[in-house]
Amino acid sequence: MTTQKTPQRPIGSGFTDRTTAKEVLEGIDLRGKLAVVTGGYSGLGLETTRAFAEAGTHVVVPARRPAAAEEALAGIGGSADGRTEGQAGGSAGGAGGVEVDALDLGDLDSVRAFADRFLATGRGIDIMIDNAGIMACPETRVGPGWEAQFATNHLGHFALVNRLWPAIASGDGARVVSVSSRGHHRSPIRWDDVQFERSYDKWEAYGQAKTANVLFAVHLDALGRESGVRAFSLHPGGILTPLQRHLPKEEMVAAGWIDEQGNPLNPSFKTPEQGAATQVWAATSPQLAGMGAVYCEDCDIAEMVETGDAGSPSAVRTYAVDPEQAARLWMLSAELTGVDAFAK
Repeated sequence: MTTQKTPQRPIGSGFTDRTTAKEVLEGIDLRGKLAVVTGGYSGLGLETTRAFAEAGTHVVVPARRPAAAEEALAGIGGSADGRTEGQAGGSAGGAGGVEVDALDLGDLDSVRAFADRFLATGRGIDIMIDNAGIMACPETRVGPGWEAQFATNHLGHFALVNRLWPAIASGDGARVVSVSSRGHHRSPIRWDDVQFERSYDKWEAYGQAKTANVLFAVHLDALGRESGVRAFSLHPGGILTPLQRHLPKEEMVAAGWIDEQGNPLNPSFKTPEQGAATQVWAATSPQLAGMGAVYCEDCDIAEMVETGDAGSPSAVRTYAVDPEQAARLWMLSAELTGVDAFAK
């Protein structure tokens, strides 16, 4: 297997941690493109969908709560009526369209059904944003007893991308963007207990799932490179969004994120528009042409470090971009989900 070729170091993009998704897209023509954004109706996903649609991209939003998605997306880029059959790509002049379809990443039957419906339309995918996720939830089991954060954040997206691969590979240089987090510093892959069957820690489980998001991009890039498909992962930054819905208010106050009234306290926190910028940059920037398999932060490629913690800025742990770990995780994920678009 070919190892990572793009150096894991900043390229001096010229953007900052305060750059917005709209600013990233200035001067980039996305008319006629099609993007799939999981969870693209809430938090960072909503701002990503908005930025793409305003730039002329047709955005497909797979949603666990389709009715809520249609309500949140009303008025963005035209329709949000759930149509999937015969939809055209982005509008030739101005804002693109938005469509919603049902998808529960924690249910592999739902993943297969969504992919089958999409593939039946015969459309290609130019941009795939694996954005949806859950964070630090109470111990929850889905499917055959899988730990919910690993299953939803990683395995669901793994199965989805593999099932949609014919549409992704049919485009002209598609990009797949896996939304990870600085939280990956909390845990590597726990090979001896991936499903946390011995004991459960919500933050370690979140960290493992975010490490899996990075490793997924590393190996997908290696596999998809010959088809012209490149993959990236990223930390969007600290942002207060519905992702924190499982955290008690007291825990966020103790962490210094908010005050007793719920007001943000951490000056490093971004707005949702700023938080969406890095995934939009990774998906579209000409600065990344010919690159892939790198972890990004603040609209640039991040440094790589041997040690660190969840507070380490602009850095990815070496275990998260290790090609051997990435290949091992791919094999495990294919075995668990029964899906592998690259199996011989």
